[in-house]
Amino acid sequence: MAVELEVPDGLGWVRGTPAGREWLAALPERLAACVERWQLRVGRPYPYAFVSLALPAELPDGTPAVLKLQYPDPDSVHEATALDHLAGVGAIRLLAHDPERRALLVERCVPGTPLHELPADAALDAAVELLPRVWRPAGAPFTPLAEEAAGWAERLPANWERAGRPYERRLIDTALGLLADLADSQGEQVLVNQDLHAGNVLRATREPWLVIDPKPLTGEREFGVVPLVRGAELGHSPDAVRHRLDRLSAELGLDRERVWGWTIGQTLAWSIGEGQVFPHQVEVVRWLLDGA
Repeated sequence: MAVELEVPDGLGWVRGTPAGREWLAALPERLAACVERWQLRVGRPYPYAFVSLALPAELPDGTPAVLKLQYPDPDSVHEATALDHLAGVGAIRLLAHDPERRALLVERCVPGTPLHELPADAALDAAVELLPRVWRPAGAPFTPLAEEAAGWAERLPANWERAGRPYERRLIDTALGLLADLADSQGEQVLVNQDLHAGNVLRATREPWLVIDPKPLTGEREFGVVPLVRGAELGHSPDAVRHRLDRLSAELGLDRERVWGWTIGQTLAWSIGEGQVFPHQVEVVRWLLDGA
């Protein structure tokens, strides 16, 4: 039986496509099925969710959890597998998984304060401690970074044309060249996260900080800091972006030029999506190129 559901504003973008509207229409029934299957008590959806419906939940024994119903995008298809692989080390624990409904029941971080509420350098201190713990050796079924990068390179020019050429062609040409050079010359392959920005690391009690919402790939460590370098959560300015690039590269023993290149490549690839252009992403690319 379906339940009434208030969809948060952050998910409003999915109404723009037939697939999104179909997913929204099915959500109440899927939510009811998960509540019944796992005998949950659930609260109102978190308002900031952007690519999944996430609700605070409570298990029958009183354990706090989060119920996530994922939008069926390819980036998150192996989220549950990544959490299972990490086994609670530096990341939230996977409590249960319903692959058919793209539903996850996961550990709830308490108090759940995001990393970006710390001063920027204190947040980077925490990231330097945390990241090596989640860069664990990994292989199948996670998508290789080289394969993902090839997809970005293939889609980027077409997306740019469809969006009306919203920025200068030199950015695309540079990003394509960097992606081609980096993909075939990587170091050791570990589990990396395409979206590990400072809003996806939360304060917890079991550990000081835990990663949530992994979008996993297997790739070199230099790629693993890209979301923190580009993300506006710790400051959006040329100096702030370059400071994060310098600190994370130096303190984690990474090749700065490779971090720089991966940041340009993925940030530009993610600058256009679902018909939207994200100007902050484009600014980051320009700042990195102008400051090279």
